[in-house]
Amino acid sequence: MSDLRRRHFLSTLFGTGVASLALGQEKLSYKGENIRFGLVTYMWGADLDLPTLIASLEKAEVLGVELRIDQAHGVSPKLSAAERAEVRKKFEDSKVELVGMGTNFNFHSPDPAEVKKNIEGAKEYIKLCHDIGGSGVKVKPDQLPKNVAKEKTLEQIGKALAELGDYSSGFGQEIRLEVHGQVTDLGDVARVMKTADRPNVKVCWNSNDKDQEGEGIEANFAKVQEYLGHTVHIRGANVPGYAWDKVAKLLVAADYDGWVLLEAGGKRPEGDPAAIFAAQKEAFMKLVTAARAGAGA
Repeated sequence: MSDLRRRHFLSTLFGTGVASLALGQEKLSYKGENIRFGLVTYMWGADLDLPTLIASLEKAEVLGVELRIDQAHGVSPKLSAAERAEVRKKFEDSKVELVGMGTNFNFHSPDPAEVKKNIEGAKEYIKLCHDIGGSGVKVKPDQLPKNVAKEKTLEQIGKALAELGDYSSGFGQEIRLEVHGQVTDLGDVARVMKTADRPNVKVCWNSNDKDQEGEGIEANFAKVQEYLGHTVHIRGANVPGYAWDKVAKLLVAADYDGWVLLEAGGKRPEGDPAAIFAAQKEAFMKLVTAARAGAGA
């Protein structure tokens, strides 16, 4: 790959100055150059209205966002066609990409009516996400009900995802299954994905503590690597107790092409949101750069 092409990727991630410095000082592998850093509004962006959110992300050069539901940004299926067009234009007029919508819909309930209700709710967000220019909708596997065989629940979740995958293909959307709740064993997640068996149904790696258990994070990552979608969630690049450097190495080795999205919990630290978001980007992308340097050209 030419230096010009590589400089484009680096400048997209870090800015022109850092791109030049990196190219001048070390040989970076082409793998990992399409990893981008963004934000899930979850907690740290929950209180920001849409113009403030977009402005803060632009200032931070954190150029992708997954919007959680029921937050200050006000983006929901209640929006009229005109209001949806207005949201879409706000993103199109900015440097920030709307990565998608983050919902809490799940499909584990033993009650078929409850499962159907959640499927229909997810469909509303699929249509919304299409209308406002996003590329996918996040859902959850969530729980393993008592007195129901785990295998039955996993199959049920997979079939619900298959239905959503078929529906969302008509809207050009990706269904992103966040590894969450009681379904955080990556082997179980792989079983769900085999049942779903749709090219646009993918896994959103969620950086759970359980990832590091059993055979270790590398083996667990391998169980779902083939199913990874265009979003990965992290709690923060410097939160203790999790192998963030290993995640960066795994994503680089996989030549991941997608968004690493900050999904930090708790209250956002005091200060300028843009500066806080930018610091998180810098911390994680340093890990990515180190992994690319270690991977060779």
